[in-house]
Amino acid sequence: MSANSERQIWIYDTTLRDGMQCEGLSVSIEDKLRIARCLDRLGVPFIEGGWPGANPKDVQFFWELQEEPLEQAEIVPFCFTRRPNITAAKDPMLQAIIAAGTRWVTIVGKSWDLHVKEGLKTTLAENLGMVDDTIKYLISQRRRVIYDAEHWFDGYKHNRDYALQTLTAALNAGAEWLVLCDTNGGTLPNEITQIVTDVIKSLPTGIQLGIHTHNDSDTAVANALAAVMAGASMVQGTINGYGERCGNANLCSVIPNLQVKLGYNCIENTQLSKLTETSRFVSEVVNLAPNVHAPFVGNSAFAHKGGMHVSAVERNPLTYEHIEPEQIGNSRRIVVSEQSGASNILAKARSFGIKLEKDNPATKQILNNLKQLEHEGYQFEAAEASFELLVRGALGERQQFFQIKGFKVHCDLVQHLESNLGNGDALATVKITVNGQDILEAAEGIGPVAALDAALRKALTNFYPQIAMFELTDYKVRILNGHTGTAAKTRVLVGSGNGRQRWTTVGVSSNILSASYQAVVDGLEYGLMLHSQAQTEISTSS
Repeated sequence: MSANSERQIWIYDTTLRDGMQCEGLSVSIEDKLRIARCLDRLGVPFIEGGWPGANPKDVQFFWELQEEPLEQAEIVPFCFTRRPNITAAKDPMLQAIIAAGTRWVTIVGKSWDLHVKEGLKTTLAENLGMVDDTIKYLISQRRRVIYDAEHWFDGYKHNRDYALQTLTAALNAGAEWLVLCDTNGGTLPNEITQIVTDVIKSLPTGIQLGIHTHNDSDTAVANALAAVMAGASMVQGTINGYGERCGNANLCSVIPNLQVKLGYNCIENTQLSKLTETSRFVSEVVNLAPNVHAPFVGNSAFAHKGGMHVSAVERNPLTYEHIEPEQIGNSRRIVVSEQSGASNILAKARSFGIKLEKDNPATKQILNNLKQLEHEGYQFEAAEASFELLVRGALGERQQFFQIKGFKVHCDLVQHLESNLGNGDALATVKITVNGQDILEAAEGIGPVAALDAALRKALTNFYPQIAMFELTDYKVRILNGHTGTAAKTRVLVGSGNGRQRWTTVGVSSNILSASYQAVVDGLEYGLMLHSQAQTEISTSS
């Protein structure tokens, strides 16, 4: 048992407030509620929901949660201390906080004398009074207070004595938590350790200390860990590290490092296994692409590409994995590429539910095809659906749902440029054969790929109604040999989904439409294959 196992670390999520300050990120009230309930299921004890009174969205968000409360998390509003030279009871800003109807409130106050003088335009004594009056007023309204000491570390370095006075004022007024904020993100782990240690020695025994770090020096997670090891018991951060500028401490790294590596108690182990799911859910809701290389929760976090690595991991995962991916809800992936050996092919086939032996002639054929296609510009590590189709084709298991006899795409760029509307500026015609029947269809779209996709769907939906559920979720283009100019070879990755699963397919050609056609067709075929497999499973089970 770890020496830290009896020590609880309280996770405080500020994705819905601090995280929303991330450039390019905006969510609706419904999205905020979905994220809050997801964090609640993860077992996060404190969820900062926003600043009621700062905008109508946050006001309604707290109203909604009064009607349908979270199951276990404390929802917390955020607000500054009262303004200078008025009383807290008369500050309208604080009335909105009271109206939010929560048990806990987070109040942020100034720790840095520079901010007090130049930002608030008031005296150091008045700032202490603002901290004292605000917290006492909230407590009189039966609220429990978390005090965020803004710019704490910069303030400490500039004027240690005054920075400590602000904490003492908050503590004496009744704040239950004192949270040290590295608001500018410029502090390094060795400084965090030294300063947190000094704070604990300088304040009364038994205080509850928290840490709030930003990632401007790329040390937010390390700083949070350093603070905990120095004595802090609360960590504030965001899912996926979202936040202003370079972001906040990433709870998707903080939580497993604290719990799995250091042995602290943060959330239940059964909840920890939902961490990857939570990370990806939040990225979906905020409409930001997941970071595939993110530690712990990224799609590539436990991906193995080199043949020697794959062989070793097959024998003992500890050889190239620092934890078991299942602990945080992730999974091991065997990546196939031109660097692959037979072990990659066999392991990847198993992940598709395909039994393939090393001495099977198809194994060598697949490996040779893979290396040749990657030499031509294909990339299967990012397009596993296309690779599965390749494997099944080599084994004679690739079901042919339709045949493409030909396609044409016409783009009226003149009309597009003159109208500047972008509606239906491309026309695609496809000729396909399904069950021996020739079908000719045409469709318009905004751009040639959309038109081609629409024409294929139109031609196939009568035979395969499930295609109506398929959607294009992503489209990426990569120029492979730019020195050849407009004759350059293009690699296209197309993401598709059916509402439950997602898959990616690839096409390569010197003609971008041909590359797109390959990827789109593979995407439709793979979706039909998944549907066929699901139907077979249903029939077998019944």
